[in-house]
This record gives sequence, structure tokens and C-alpha cells, in this order.
Amino acid sequence: MAELRHSTSSLGSRASSSPMKRDGDSSPLIPDNHLPDDDEHDRHSSKDRDRHLCSYFQYLYSFFTDEPRVPPPNSRISLFFTLLLLLVGLVFIFSILHKLNAPYLCKKDGIVLQCPHVKESPSLWENPFSSTTSWKPCAERRDGVISELPPENETNGYIFIHAEGGLNQQRIAICNAVAVAKIMNATLILPVLKQDQIWKDQTKFEDIFDVDHFIDYLKYDVRIVRDIPEWFTDKSELFSSIRRTVKNIPKYAPAQFYIDNVLPRVKEKKIMALKPFVDRLGYDNVPAEINKLRCRVNYHALKFLPDIDQMADLLASRMRNRTGSSNPYMALHLRFEKGMVGLSFCDFVGTREEKAKMAEYRKKEWPRRYKNGSHLWQLALQKRKEGRCPLEPGEVAVILRAMGYPKETQIYVASGQVYGGQNRMAPLRNMFPNLVTKEELATKEELDGFRKHVTSLAALDFLVCLKSDVFVMTHGGNFAKLIIGARRYMGHRLKSIKPDKGLMSKSFGDPYMGWATFVEDVVVTHQTRTGLPEETFPNYDLWENPLTPCMCRA
Repeated sequence: MAELRHSTSSLGSRASSSPMKRDGDSSPLIPDNHLPDDDEHDRHSSKDRDRHLCSYFQYLYSFFTDEPRVPPPNSRISLFFTLLLLLVGLVFIFSILHKLNAPYLCKKDGIVLQCPHVKESPSLWENPFSSTTSWKPCAERRDGVISELPPENETNGYIFIHAEGGLNQQRIAICNAVAVAKIMNATLILPVLKQDQIWKDQTKFEDIFDVDHFIDYLKYDVRIVRDIPEWFTDKSELFSSIRRTVKNIPKYAPAQFYIDNVLPRVKEKKIMALKPFVDRLGYDNVPAEINKLRCRVNYHALKFLPDIDQMADLLASRMRNRTGSSNPYMALHLRFEKGMVGLSFCDFVGTREEKAKMAEYRKKEWPRRYKNGSHLWQLALQKRKEGRCPLEPGEVAVILRAMGYPKETQIYVASGQVYGGQNRMAPLRNMFPNLVTKEELATKEELDGFRKHVTSLAALDFLVCLKSDVFVMTHGGNFAKLIIGARRYMGHRLKSIKPDKGLMSKSFGDPYMGWATFVEDVVVTHQTRTGLPEETFPNYDLWENPLTPCMCRA
């Protein structure tokens, strides 16, 4: 023990009396018995640290530049830990990117789709103000204009049409009828809304539209009468006699066709029916004033009855106040009815039994196109690549989430009976639970007055979509075209989104497409698909894009 204590005290005395030797920092230039002061000690320590640090960085430089250099003493361990930290950092960054760019767009849990959250953009609900001040509507009637119409008995005759199809196809036919009457300087008999085999509706013009306003607003442009003149006794002859009917009018016919081929018969017979009359007037082959007149009819002359307008206002108000405070709402025109799915001849996810029933339905309804069905698979793939297939409810949900619309978004759905029922709607409803229809917004008693006319219910959907903060279409059709065109014409501040179905089909078909990449593609692609006026081109659709000549530079 004595020896142990002695050795310990000796070590302690040596350690306290000779720190330079303890650290192994003695220099051959300094005698062993010389004790440097504190300043000298600090200077030497600093120089030694600088020397070691410099050597270490020189070694790192040689490591990255392949320059041969001997590593400095005591630096190999430091280099090892540095490289280890770099490796751990790279692994950490890769794991973060992998999570953000997961191999699937959304995780499916049963019928529920769980998509990564996307931060809500401040411009979700409206177009940039600078983009909405360049154009203004200019097809309205000018006050103080003197009518140039000749007296009733001096017009070239009367024309009569049946407006076929659903509400919006009928609307287009009415606009075209006014334009054709103007082209031929003829008197237009108030169009009849023809019962369609699908819609099976007996609605009359005056059951939907304000007839007095329609006739008065257009009195300086075209002479319009409510009924066939009394002197023409055999009214049934108009659509039963070939002598009183002009047929074989080509689709998108030019104005000159009516002047050369239809007008002589109107002058001869005094009253002629035009049949059929769906898309029987072109866009780029008629005078600009005729196109402007069609816009005047569509946006100013054709007004729904006051009770339809008031009910639509009530539904829109309820949409904005469903949470107790004012909120914007989205209107979604979801075209996924059985007839649309069948007519598209596209392939959709479903059970074997469901696909077999759809094949039988197509074979029955469209036998010439169906043939033996062997060519349909390739046709379906081609149509999907070209973006000609309706979007499924689940696909719409994923696109809206990628655009940044949150789960709480209030959505008004305008659609027929969705093919596949609640199972097909489940992904959309789960991702956006605040999803309602007019039947859920209004009481049965409130809607009973409109149920006697299917067209009245369609008019309610039309107006609620027109008044929405954002309108989203999922497939083509007259309803969506007229909504987007009207929103463009009336100001285009509120968004009208037309998904790029071709691009979306490629993304949905890519199993390795990551969510972050998908979000970027959706956002970038749809920056120019939000309902702003677009420059027109030959054969453009006047109803969807009324830029010229119906709109003017602001």
C-alpha cells in the first residue's frame, strides 16, 4: 500500500510540474528545464492546431481530386467519421424523397382512397385578376337601335323547327334557329321542344323559358311569332309532309347553303319545317354578326322562368352556407351514367359479371359498332390514350386532391344515375365527404313543382353550376360546353376546370408514377385549363369559347 501511495503521488507530482512533457508537446528548440509562460503556450498550441487542420483539409482535397498525398497523423479516424456522416445523410435524404414520391398515387384501403395531403393554394377558387380584365362581353342588344326588319307580310316566309334532345341540345338548336331565320330574313315560329326517347319529357318552350323576354329582346334582329299563322290550317302537315320539310341539311352547314338551297323553298311554300336541326349551322363559315347574334340569344335572350331562377339561387345560397359560415363551393358535372359508359366503348374497372352485362347492353343498343366484340379491347385502349373516355368518380377525386382541394371542399354534384351506384361513388365520397345533390339540398316539397318537367330539374343543375365558384367537368357534352362558355363570357374570374384526360390516363396507367410527380404534372398541366378565353381557330366551338366575335378587348 505504501508503495502504491508513493507511486501515485509521484505520478501526480510529475503531471502537475511538467505539463509540456505530459502532452508530448515539447520541442527540441526548448530545453527540458525551461517553463514557457501562458502566452507562449497558447501561441504554440494555436500553431499546432492550425498545422493539423491544414494537413487534414489538404488530405480531404487530395481525396476528392485523386491527388496522391499521405494522410496527416491522427486524421484517418476523423475522415472515417466524416464519410460515415455523409453516408447517413444521403440515406436519410433518400428515405424522405422515397416517402414523398411513393410508388403509388394513393393508398387504397378497401373502397377508401388515402392520398397524401397537398397544401391548399391561394388561387384554388379564382383565376388571376390580371387574366380576367382583358376581355369583356359585347354581344348584348344595343339600346336605341332602329329595327331594320321589314313588315311581317314582307318577310321571305316562316321557318319552324323541333328542338331535339336534352335541355342544352335544345338550347343550341334555338340559338341556331334564330341565326338561320336572320340569314334568310324569315320569320321564326317559336320552336317546339321535342320529346326525346331518352328524356321522355313533354316540356314546352314556355314551361322553361321566359317567352316575352325572348321575343322582345330579339325584336330588332329577327321577327318571332308564338304560333303558326292562323291562315295555315293544316298544322300537322309541317312534319308529316315531305313537301313542307327541308331535309338533308349537312352538319355545320355554311350560311350560303341556306341562301342557295333552303331560302328558295321557303319563298315558294311560305312555311317550311327544317328537320333534323341538330348542329346544322357552322361557326367559321358564317358572318361574324351571325355568330354574335347566337351569343345574344344564348346569354341574353334565353332566360329561365323566375321560379327556376329563384330556386337555383336558394340552392346556391345553401351550398355556400352549409357549415354555418360563408364558403365557396365547387360544382362537379359527373358524366358516368350507364348510357354514357356504354356509348363510350371504354373499359372500366369492375367485376367479370359487371363487364359481361355491359357487353350485352352494348350489343343490344349499338349492334353495328359492337359487331362480335373482338375489336373492342384495342379500341378501348386507344380511346383512353386519346383522352376520350369519361373519368371515373375515383379518378376525379385523385385529380382534385392533387390540385390542392382539401377534404372539406363543398361539392355540388350534377349528374344522372351513376353507373355502379354507391360502390362506384365511394372513393369520391370518402375523399370529399361534403358532396351533395339538389335532392339533398332541397326538400321533396320544394322540388315537387319541378318534377313534372325533367327539363326543369336540368335547368336547376345548370344554374347552380353556373353560379358556382369552381366548375369541373369530367367529360364532353353540351351541358359542360355551355357552362364553361357562359362563365367565360360573363367574366371568367371564377375557374372552369377541364381535365386533360389524355395526360391523366397516362399517369393513372403508370404504376411507378410517384405522388409528388403526379401532383406537379396535374398542377402544371391545368394552369391553362381554368376557363380563361382562348384564341379561336377554324371550326372552333362557339358554345364553349365565345371569344370572337362575342367578346371585345376591355
